[in-house]
Amino acid sequence: MEKRLIKKDLLPGLIGGLAAEAAVYGPAQEGDYVIFRALRPGEEPLVEFANTRNAPKQFLFPPREELMRYTRLDGDLTLADRQEQVQETVLFGVRPCDARSFVLMDMVFDQEKYGDPYYIERRQKTTIITLACVHPPSAACFCAAVEGSPTSPEGADIMLTDLGEVYLAEFLTAKGERWLPRFGDLPAADAAALARQKDIALQNSWEGRTLKPTREIKPILDRIFDHPFWDTIHSKCLQCGTCTYLCPTCHCFDISDETKGNDGVRIRNWDSCMYPLFTLATSGHNPRPTQKERWRQRVMHKFKFFVDNFGNLACVGCGRCVKHCPVNIDIRKVISDIAAL
Repeated sequence: MEKRLIKKDLLPGLIGGLAAEAAVYGPAQEGDYVIFRALRPGEEPLVEFANTRNAPKQFLFPPREELMRYTRLDGDLTLADRQEQVQETVLFGVRPCDARSFVLMDMVFDQEKYGDPYYIERRQKTTIITLACVHPPSAACFCAAVEGSPTSPEGADIMLTDLGEVYLAEFLTAKGERWLPRFGDLPAADAAALARQKDIALQNSWEGRTLKPTREIKPILDRIFDHPFWDTIHSKCLQCGTCTYLCPTCHCFDISDETKGNDGVRIRNWDSCMYPLFTLATSGHNPRPTQKERWRQRVMHKFKFFVDNFGNLACVGCGRCVKHCPVNIDIRKVISDIAAL
């Protein structure tokens, strides 16, 4: 693994160089929010921010995605290639919590037996460059309580750590090292830089604030499916789906066909377990008829069912659902209340 030093004034030029060979996305100011989006030619990405409003998962798992096209003619069905072509992509400035979400998404979409070719193609052509969190987090962050870390390299191909005058650049994977020649002749990280990085990691562990390690609620969830507790957390919910659409690990989707004449296209769209129609069957039966059952599903999926299936929590503690819920439902409060049962 290569570890190099990058002077801060050189970083914009290096990002510009990457843009000559790939589509580069990064954090940028849009009004009152920092948004992860395509960087315009010559635009410098933000490097001082808590986190973006939107999760960068949308560049691997788009909100709306064409799966295939087809034509019906004389009783025959002819399939056509997708019009969209996936290009080489760099996601710059991803926070460690969001980079970790890609590892969890891989467990869903890139299994040995079941693989999603659309996700896998994007994943293979995407390089993740993370910015370690070296300053106090937003009040909504709780990555350490869900087995993450503000300076975790998990899910990153290249990780940058702000050491003051320079960035320590760690080229963590073969995909990341492939870009090393494009960065030019960078000096190797010395012992002082590595020691500084270690100090930063220790200073910014934050220990999940006062929240208990979230895995501890799994044995409780195993036995409270019918507990009266579930009557207490959903009454304020507006069913808006903000928590799921901003979440970097939520991956529910719907598939529909759109036709015009003899031509059709099959589309995958994001969906949400917070919506009444999400589990409505053609018969009219809905196994989750009220927001009580939907909120139970959301909590159970992230902290029990995903653990049962993959061994990991399906939450990275980014805090977006806490920060942007219009009625201030706080998943950390839900976790704490479950722990107290």
